[in-house]
Order: sequence, then C-alpha cells, then structure tokens
Amino acid sequence: MPTLIDQRVKSARKGENPTVICSVSSGWIVLGDVQFLRGYSLLLPDPVVPDLNALSENKRKQFLFEMSVLGDALLEVTDAYRINYSILGNSEPALHAHVFPRFVSEPKELKIGPAWAYFQKSGLDLVPFDDNRDKDLMQRIKKAVIKRL
Repeated sequence: MPTLIDQRVKSARKGENPTVICSVSSGWIVLGDVQFLRGYSLLLPDPVVPDLNALSENKRKQFLFEMSVLGDALLEVTDAYRINYSILGNSEPALHAHVFPRFVSEPKELKIGPAWAYFQKSGLDLVPFDDNRDKDLMQRIKKAVIKRL
C-alpha cells in the first residue's frame, strides 16, 4: 500500500507537488504542510525506500549529507539558532527526514522539547502551507541549498 511519502514523491516527479522546494541527488526537499516553525521542511528520498538502512552506504551518506545541507540552508535564511533533525517512519513507514528550525522566540515550554510538542499544545496556530505566502521562503531555501551542493 502506497504511503503518503510515495504519493508526495510521485506528485513531485510530475511537477504537481506545490510544496517542492527543489530536487537533490537523494530526492526532494519540500516545505512542511504546516509551518508551526517557519521553514519546517522535509527531505523525501527518490526512489522511496522503507528506511535509512534500506539504502546502500553511498546513498545513505548522500541522503544524510543533503539533510544537513537543508539544515545549513535553514540556518542561513531564517533566524533559527539551531536545527532539529528527525527520522522516524512510524506513522508513515517510508524514509523521510523532518528538518526543523528552532527559534529563540519560541515559548520556553516548547523550546526545550521536541518540535512534535507543538502538535500536543492546544491553542497554537499551526499555520498551514500557503503557496503564495511561502513562495519567497522556498526560493531562498532553494538558493541556499543549491550553493552548497
């Protein structure tokens, strides 16, 4: 059964995924569906594999390197003071990396925990992806990624 990751990669290949920032050797960099942390992005592998361990050593190195390049780009184009990286695959059993910029301005109770705490905190605005609003940010991330590769 195809996962959401399979669907997103398929739509990226067709040019039909509006969250695509750019393609990289290991797959696709996309902006997150919700922008609770401005710049939250993901790296989706292409082709889709079940997990990091399913990749060859060279492809694994490439994926992890490009994940870190995305983090560097987010540090450059946002006012983030650190980057959190998360590869889980529990609810979507396909490799994908979440890359979260973290900000000094975050509420203390959220800043000290994982980014996932935002989903558990009621009353927070999770700010859905908006193609028009996010276009400039996506272009800046793309430019910062490309100059590093």
